[in-house]
Amino acid sequence: MNLVFAGTPRFAVPTLEKLAEAGFNVRLVVTQPDRPSGRGMELTASPVKQAARKLDIRVLQPEKIKENPEFRGELSEIRPDAIIVVGYGRIIPQWMIELPVLGNLNVHASLLPKYRGAAPDPMGDCARRIGHGRHHHAH
Repeated sequence: MNLVFAGTPRFAVPTLEKLAEAGFNVRLVVTQPDRPSGRGMELTASPVKQAARKLDIRVLQPEKIKENPEFRGELSEIRPDAIIVVGYGRIIPQWMIELPVLGNLNVHASLLPKYRGAAPDPMGDCARRIGHGRHHHAH
């Protein structure tokens, strides 16, 4: 099964690693562009980018995804069966939801929609008490 993985934070790394360990063909990782961090404000790769490099998976870091013909073309060429989204940090455009045959699987740190919010990590304790949330985008 050909997959594309979209994620950025440390929370997303275990999912990426488990997919690779389970033998899924993760053809591409999409993550946020490197950002300045720390006292020296040096460009820092996201935790997902660092994990993808260790797993030898190709990484794309588009500034925009909604109206980006080059990015859209690259994803279309891959023809993923599914796109796995874990804390990517941007709203997934409709074209990206409709692209894979099996749709998108969007994993959140908190249950949705009950605990929807911009910062789900504070809800982590609650999610641990009642279980992890999953949200599937079908087309």
